This record gives sequence, C-alpha cells and structure tokens, in this order.
Amino acid sequence: MSEDGCLWYVYAVTRGGAGDELPAGLRGVDDGPPAAVPDDGLAAVVSRVPARDFAEEPLRARLTDLAWLERTARGHQRVVDGLLAGGGVLPLRLATVCRDEAGIRRLLTVNHARFTAALDRLDGRAEWGVKVYADPPAPGSARAPAAKPASGRDYLRQRGRQRQAEGGTRREAEDAVRSVHDALVRAAEGARLHPPQDARLSGEPGQNLLNGAYLVRREDGQAFCALAGELAGRLTGLRLSLTGPWAPYSFTADEEAVSR
Repeated sequence: MSEDGCLWYVYAVTRGGAGDELPAGLRGVDDGPPAAVPDDGLAAVVSRVPARDFAEEPLRARLTDLAWLERTARGHQRVVDGLLAGGGVLPLRLATVCRDEAGIRRLLTVNHARFTAALDRLDGRAEWGVKVYADPPAPGSARAPAAKPASGRDYLRQRGRQRQAEGGTRREAEDAVRSVHDALVRAAEGARLHPPQDARLSGEPGQNLLNGAYLVRREDGQAFCALAGELAGRLTGLRLSLTGPWAPYSFTADEEAVSR
C-alpha cells in the first residue's frame, strides 16, 4: 500500500499505446481519473482507490453491500466502455487491485502471453446481449374459469387438460427461444449462455428464458442488430431485448491480481 493509504484499481488491459491517451473527463471507481501503466507492449488502465474500501478485509465486507457494489460496478464499466473507441480492450474482474505500480507491472508480466492472446482474439469484436422474456398475461386476458367439476374424476380430467395446455405453451416458447439462439450463433463468432435473470434483480416484467451474449465483428454489428430485430418480429407472446455493443466481458477469462 502506498503512503497515502491508496491502492491501484485495475480496470482493463489494452495494447501499449492504445491506453496512453484516455478519453477526456473519464472518471472511474471512487470518481478517480484513470491512467495507463505501460509494460512490454501492454498497458493496464488503473486509478487510485482508498485502501479502507479495497484492501482485502474491508473489500470482503464491502462486497455484501449491494449499493456500494452497484456504484463500483458502474464506475468499472464506465471506464471499460470509454476505452472501446481506442481499440481492443480486455476487461478485468471487478475489484482487481494491486498494492503499487510494481504490482501492476507484475500483473502484466505474469499474464503477458494470456493477455496478448486474448487481445488478438477479441480485437475488432464487440459483445451484444440478447434476452428473451415470456410476457406476463395482459390484464383481463385470463381465461374464464372452467365450470365446477361434478366429481373428483371430472376434476382430475380438467386438471389434466390444463397441464397439457400449459406444457404445450411451454414447449412452443422453448422451441422459439432455441430458434432465436441458433440463428444468432450462426451470425456471431462466439456465444455464451448465462443463467436466466431473476425479475426481482433485472426489473424486467415476465420470465427470462434466454440470457445470451454474442461476440460479433464490429463491421457485422449492423447486420446482427437487423437479424435480432427480424427475429423479434417473429415472436408471439415473447419479447426480445438487445443491448450493446459492449466490451467482450463474457469472452474474457477472469484474471487474478498478483500480490495485492
């Protein structure tokens, strides 16, 4: 830790020179201005953060504070997204920190081959996010209640028919989602399927059936968006959400910082 009680927060790795001139006015975690630390053809984009929040013990406690975690994640993403215009960007894991500048250079040295290979693979590519939701029933659209069964046998038959209908609807939705994903995979260079998002966290109505990330060449971005729009237009009772372009978060392995 430096004498002023600060650590170095590492947002991303770029090629040496790509991060030397950072976007004007860019602010990161804890509102700190980012800077580039070059080393052997690579550069780490970093900013100073207080050890009282980011040293090992306090960080462990901070990671359970959802409000603090959200602010930190937004600052992290703000810097990474700001670097996109400069070329290839390799985002690092949230809250990757080093004790000092020597630790930053060790991070770059130890992982040099891996970082370089990842930048080569991801250069000129962006990540697009696609989610598909099953729309909740519209108000007043519920079916009229079935007639009261005359007997227990009638009740079982009625329930069986209901389950059959629900199962058919579910299979149709699964087939539609699979078709969307397969079409997007053919238009992308890579794909990752993430667990469905809980509506309580996403704030989106309906059930999340597809939560995919797709790696797309930048020159193909417009065609990918057009395809997503075409696929959305074919859906019935389902809603497609497209976001991006983002830095390729889903296609980079999380890297551990060396000595903190």
